[in-house]
Amino acid sequence: MAEHEHVRVAVIGTGFGGLGAAVRLRREGITDFVVLERSDAVGGAWRDNTYPGCACDVPSHLYSFSFAPYPDWPRTFSGQEHIRAYLEHVADVFGLRPHIRFRSEVKLMTWDAAKLRWDIETSSGSLTADVVVSATGPLSDPKIPDIPGLDSFPGAVFHSARWDHDQDLRGKRVAMVGTGASAIQIVPAIQPDVAKLVLFQRTPPWVLPRVDRAISGPERALHRALPATARLRRGLLWGIRELQIQAFTKHPNELGLVERLAKANMARAVKDPALRARLTPDYRIGCKRILLSSDYYPALAQPNVDVVASGLAEVRGSTVVAADGTEAEVDAIVFGTGFHVTDMPIAERVVGVDGRTLAETWKGGMQALRGASAAGFPNWMTIIGPNTGLGNSSMILVIESQLNYMADFLRQLRVLGGRVALDARPDAVAAWNHKVQERMKRTVWNTGGCTSWYLDASGRNTTIWPGTTTEFRSATRRVNLAEYDVLRAPAQRSAQAEERVEAGA
Repeated sequence: MAEHEHVRVAVIGTGFGGLGAAVRLRREGITDFVVLERSDAVGGAWRDNTYPGCACDVPSHLYSFSFAPYPDWPRTFSGQEHIRAYLEHVADVFGLRPHIRFRSEVKLMTWDAAKLRWDIETSSGSLTADVVVSATGPLSDPKIPDIPGLDSFPGAVFHSARWDHDQDLRGKRVAMVGTGASAIQIVPAIQPDVAKLVLFQRTPPWVLPRVDRAISGPERALHRALPATARLRRGLLWGIRELQIQAFTKHPNELGLVERLAKANMARAVKDPALRARLTPDYRIGCKRILLSSDYYPALAQPNVDVVASGLAEVRGSTVVAADGTEAEVDAIVFGTGFHVTDMPIAERVVGVDGRTLAETWKGGMQALRGASAAGFPNWMTIIGPNTGLGNSSMILVIESQLNYMADFLRQLRVLGGRVALDARPDAVAAWNHKVQERMKRTVWNTGGCTSWYLDASGRNTTIWPGTTTEFRSATRRVNLAEYDVLRAPAQRSAQAEERVEAGA
């Protein structure tokens, strides 16, 4: 990277959001951009998460770009290796690699009000950009709880998103901390090989069967020969989820039938009533993400597995101690404890117009206009920003909607002409956030009686979109300039003032 390189757009991250932004920029005729990636390969979360059993819980044909259909998905629910290969495929097919700067972790981004640009410091050098598109994603920085005594544990300790493949867990006693989407895949993957598996469960998840199967050769051949069939398949998968969302957002009581299906799924595999009691949630299904697995419950019913209905509270040497006092001797600890979602580390590295970081601005809770623009941070946009998450469908749908918004944002800058920036108006951000939070009040995520990673430290839901993907696409189709302050460079403002004076003379 050149020491004083300047680009029109700097994109951060090479997951779905970052690569999607890069493709859209090229389609808009913008080639003066770079994609900054802290790692040495593309893929984002699908590069980082390599734990045993890692797979997606959204069907393959829906968990891919509409502009980059892939007829050769091997399974209805793809594994990590298939999704990562797809993202590598996107990078190659759309010619993105010349734009990517690997091993370029963003250390600091500072807004230069005089020059209307972002000064960016990375681990490989410095550059400036007119516009920044942050696509770091909410599931990129693992969260490990502060457990007393953990530093003194003599065995292996790692997070599911940073799996240590040098550690052979076969024949070992393993503590699995957490029961989220990663844990329910890890548990059945390692259970047959470990001597003992102790699962620390603060809150049991609702689990439905994962109806996964291999996609046959004839099916794939049909999708290759007739791409419309793949689009139809994607459309059906989307439509089903679009209809389901009403129960999550408006009629949570209708989810009772789904709860009965989940309990029946548990009863088929878990015959011990005491274990079933520990595994049965006490909150409305959907309040936390509904998990899909057909082998999680069978694994928990095996004799080498203990389910501790309490969180990990302390480590004493090789002894792990739960909050309820339960103790176990283990050789390794695996954390499936999620990510920094409502307190994303990248926010500490973005400094806006008043010298405050984005983290400081969001101290009372994340909020951004249409999930993209934060007040006081001109020409800065985020992909998968506040209140853009989905509880039952594919995030690719949201990403593509935000790419529409990004594209129109850049068009508006071009139409305005000269050195110009758009800064979201505080009142517009507040109005948008108020509307979202009002809609959130009756959703299952707020009324279901659980504590989830959807909520921030103050208990406010700053992650989920309380509506359909159709509604979100409509809300982000165009940039409304009335929601932004138009900023121009001081010299340019003076020249325009002189032109007005001369015109009036």
